[in-house]
Amino acid sequence: MQAPEPPASEPAVVYYNSACPVCDAGVRGQRERMRGCVIEWRDVHAEPELAAQLGIDIEQLHERLHVRDASGRMLSGDRAFAALWAATPGQRWLAPLVRSMHWLAGPLYKLLARLLYRWNRRRGHW
Repeated sequence: MQAPEPPASEPAVVYYNSACPVCDAGVRGQRERMRGCVIEWRDVHAEPELAAQLGIDIEQLHERLHVRDASGRMLSGDRAFAALWAATPGQRWLAPLVRSMHWLAGPLYKLLARLLYRWNRRRGHW
């Protein structure tokens, strides 16, 4: 009897906010490092309808990085970064480090994301 084939996985999808200058610069750098990786990049500023399609509040999409991994799980914040780094040549070592320190990385990311989000709103970036 032949073993069943594993289910086909979809490419990972990164949901980011290009209206945030800091986020946009970070994503541009990450895209460069991930050149050749199978990944889709979706800008929630240019495609606000993604919020309804994903069932995620648009403000959350503006505030935090989101990644749908190849298995279909939606990750945000530090877990989204860990998923990206796990697939990035030269940065793979960061993924287990961030995952093992989620107790610190999670709250720290949320704090920094909230402050950056507020700064962007005051500056009128969206």
